[in-house]
Amino acid sequence: MSIVLNGLYYSKDHEWVRVEEGKAYIGITDFAQHALGAIVYVELPEVGSEIEKDENLGVIESVKAASDILMPVSGTILEVNMDSVEDPAIINAAPYENHLVVVELKDAEELQELLDKAAYEEFIAKED
Repeated sequence: MSIVLNGLYYSKDHEWVRVEEGKAYIGITDFAQHALGAIVYVELPEVGSEIEKDENLGVIESVKAASDILMPVSGTILEVNMDSVEDPAIINAAPYENHLVVVELKDAEELQELLDKAAYEEFIAKED
């Protein structure tokens, strides 16, 4: 069973968002990393990039497949977690502790379109 944490927002594309002091930390969920298998490569945008909700945030490759990472909220990239790029296996080890990017939210209202813990658990139960 996949781990789903309280206090995060979840997309139906299996990204999570944690908001701290007006900044949004974005990563992939435990469900996503299990589905992908061993992650071997992560490609992320440049700091300063402006990305709209549902646009491509980057690419994540595993031994099974390559998948697009979709932006769960619109914003400007403030930071790229280079640890996730240089050692992608840390995402498998701790997907909620290893964000991919930090974003300045363009519209905090978009968070309301994402799922909470209970709704995401219900969503992934149907996908299993």
